[in-house]
Amino acid sequence: MERFAASKVLQAKSHQVIPGGAHTYAKGDDQYPVLAPGFIARGEGCMVWDVDGNEFIEYGMGLRAVALGHAYKPVIEAAIRQLALGSNFTRPAPIELACAEQLLDLIPNGEMVKFAKNGSDVTTAAVKLARAATGRRRVAICGDQPFYSVDDWFIGTTPMDAGIPSTEHEYTVKFRYNDMSSLIELFARYPSDIACVLMEAETTRPPQPDFLHDVQQVCRTNGALFVLDEMITGFRWHTAGAQGKYGLSPDLSAFGKALGNGFSVAALVGRRDIMEMGGLYHEKERVFLLSTTHGAETHALAAAIETMRTYTREDVIGTLYRQGSRLMAGARRVASELGIEEHFQVEGQPCNLIYVTRDQMKAPSQAFRALFLQELIQRGVLAPSFVVSYSHTDAHIDRTIEVIGEALRVYKQALENGVEQYLVGRPVKPVFRRFN
Repeated sequence: MERFAASKVLQAKSHQVIPGGAHTYAKGDDQYPVLAPGFIARGEGCMVWDVDGNEFIEYGMGLRAVALGHAYKPVIEAAIRQLALGSNFTRPAPIELACAEQLLDLIPNGEMVKFAKNGSDVTTAAVKLARAATGRRRVAICGDQPFYSVDDWFIGTTPMDAGIPSTEHEYTVKFRYNDMSSLIELFARYPSDIACVLMEAETTRPPQPDFLHDVQQVCRTNGALFVLDEMITGFRWHTAGAQGKYGLSPDLSAFGKALGNGFSVAALVGRRDIMEMGGLYHEKERVFLLSTTHGAETHALAAAIETMRTYTREDVIGTLYRQGSRLMAGARRVASELGIEEHFQVEGQPCNLIYVTRDQMKAPSQAFRALFLQELIQRGVLAPSFVVSYSHTDAHIDRTIEVIGEALRVYKQALENGVEQYLVGRPVKPVFRRFN
């Protein structure tokens, strides 16, 4: 029987009722090789099992939303206890205040918080709030970073801009990471018209000395708000996010993903004078900030509270760095031993690693990415990235390094003989492309 037979059946059905066959682009079939699990049935810790019963050590970790591990028992138990009391009411529940206070205790620069369900909810709310606070139109984003929101102001700047009027995104402008001159040039080009600078503190490249603080200061000097996207860096880089690691004081911050260890909860955190514009205690024009029916579902907030408690009582961050460092060192070692270190590279902070696949000409290659994924999956590792969790033990890391070595031996043969000799089916594709 084919290894992924049950997945194939579900994939065929899913494309009939779900555009793209998945509700998240990064989970789509085009992001994985043909020989890959199509549906995951369950997970525990860093292990997952697909609908065919195949077992994998997993490193995607729910698109980085699961930092403690799948079905992490204390978090699940906290959510279940709260669910038994009801999940959504016509007035606020006390847990909303408890979760807000706990989050603000961890974020030194935060004074108020508003919860939502998705990262896009809160990044878009930050843009709206910045425009209201400054009276300006333009948003400056870091053009080297991949994703900020599903909303028009951002998606309209990508190749997938079909259906979005140009007027919706013409006020979004871009600068380059680690390039202060490109940001200063934007402020010179649009004087008194940039409402905020929105960026991640770090993705795969580390910030140059003083870069982030210089960005923050340029915002202050020019009257723009400094908005930090902490979707990925939050609860990975530091318990206070990248702002805690680098000593930053953003005006607004957007958290999500690992905040609830897989439960849907996001948070806009910011200065009181700005956040209160979306509240009741001011005489200014009202701002429709965030109003989401499910934004403060009690079981998700219970999960977030227990997640934060775990971070404060256990060395979660230290473990992410330690295990990621072991994985990175092992992967780089086997690539070097095979003499292909210029064709396969591991980048990023140890708590949030990615790998880069390159062809014979050392150019980034989707075909070689598909081949590497295929060979990992064949050997029981599901790793669209190398994102570790608190549940990855030394044994999991050691086995993964062994598998990486075996996969890279095939990779080396493909470099010598042609990737088409080893890859089954078509390459994977980038998410942001104009046509299928």
